[in-house]
Amino acid sequence: MSRICEVTGKRRQKGNQVSHAMNHTRKFFQPNLHKKRFWLAAQNRWVTLKVSGAGLRFIAKNGIEAALKQAEELTKA
Repeated sequence: MSRICEVTGKRRQKGNQVSHAMNHTRKFFQPNLHKKRFWLAAQNRWVTLKVSGAGLRFIAKNGIEAALKQAEELTKA
């Protein structure tokens, strides 16, 4: 499985690791992913998602139904 947030679509980024001597080496920056279970009251079931920290904040602010709607739009595009 790839390291992609299922709510926000965040994925790994590529950049440079820069030392004090200003040596540049390539590095991957991984998103802050967590595997979480959320209760869907409308469907009376649990849903497991791989969510980033930003995705968790989005769910806390807008609710799980809005997050699943955004995730569905993300997969269509």
